[in-house]
Amino acid sequence: VGLRLDPAGSATERLASALGADLPGPNRAVAAGSHRVLWLGPDEWLVVAADGEEDALLASLTTAVGADGAVIDLSANRTGLELSGAFARGVLATCCTIDFHPRVFGPGQCAQTLIQKAGVLIDQRTDDTYLLLVRPSFAAYVAEWLLDGMLGLQADLATK
Repeated sequence: VGLRLDPAGSATERLASALGADLPGPNRAVAAGSHRVLWLGPDEWLVVAADGEEDALLASLTTAVGADGAVIDLSANRTGLELSGAFARGVLATCCTIDFHPRVFGPGQCAQTLIQKAGVLIDQRTDDTYLLLVRPSFAAYVAEWLLDGMLGLQADLATK
């Protein structure tokens, strides 16, 4: 679910109450009950929920925001690819230009970037788990790049 509103406006407190969490700041993501809220821009957030929860979530957020912002159903807008394990950080580093060093990028952070030419929103969930949100038409393309990154990392480790 996409959210657009003034973060200093009257709907922010109502929205935080409906979500069970405050809206995160720049490049941050927070757990909000069974949902996750990701910052996309100064007045834009994405609420990620499990399949089947979108109707109740939309109704709740629409009531909370009222006429003070916009709540948009983005159910078919992105596909989630989860990458996890001890080498997940290294695989991502082979595919995009974000610095994934733990001092720079850690759990609770998110970033919009490119994996080659495909726009991706990366949400680091735990030390070694990432959710990549990508347009459905680019999901197979991004998955192929991740697989290529895995093979490349495997080859690098084998030569050391």
